[in-house]
Amino acid sequence: MIRLHINIDHVATLRNQRDTNYPDPAEAARLCMSAGASGITMHLREDRRHIRDADVWRVKEVLAGGVLNLEMALTQEMSDIMALLAPHTVTLVPERREERTTEGGLDLRVGQEALARLTARAAQVGTRVSVFIEASLEQVRLAQELGAVQVEFHTGHYCSAAQAEQPALLGAFVQAAELAHSLGLEVAAGHGLTVDNVGPIAAVPHMVELNIGHSVISDAVFHGLAAAVRRLRAAITAATVVG
Repeated sequence: MIRLHINIDHVATLRNQRDTNYPDPAEAARLCMSAGASGITMHLREDRRHIRDADVWRVKEVLAGGVLNLEMALTQEMSDIMALLAPHTVTLVPERREERTTEGGLDLRVGQEALARLTARAAQVGTRVSVFIEASLEQVRLAQELGAVQVEFHTGHYCSAAQAEQPALLGAFVQAAELAHSLGLEVAAGHGLTVDNVGPIAAVPHMVELNIGHSVISDAVFHGLAAAVRRLRAAITAATVVG
């Protein structure tokens, strides 16, 4: 079964609009896990626009040893937080202050020494390193060389592409996934995925994990959070059941 990690960033976005103590990301994490999520993903941005430091610690406590995937930029501050928190997984993502959401994959050709240091530091505290990249063969090879254990393919371009363009983009995901698997890397994907478009990505060979957030929190407005998670899980299952 493909692991489904729910990104709860936008629970914090809603809270921060009024600077209240609700809705609580930790309670959202608990609900998602009880509804069938495999883990929780949180992006601790440098500007703290949604998730804040206290949220990360409270969610880790709620998960009680469950899977916390901390998305973060490759900075010294975030490396220090990772070393103290020791999450199950850290996913390195590109980050620009002016962007509304992550706009693409990390370019592993840049900052290789810093990435190697982060990977070594993560190993010391028992944290797995994933890298959020485009479905590029070069980037996959670099991920393996630099010590990552997982690649997460950026699916945003696929999700926003015209229907006629999607088969070629899917082909790139398949090629990159095959290479990653051959190199011993786990294959994950995320960004822009919904109940309606997740099927072809879930069916990519060797896919083991999906990280999905915005669409789940949006669906929760109409269906409730637990039901939104279950609807997404059902869509993934329908796409991957053989026969």
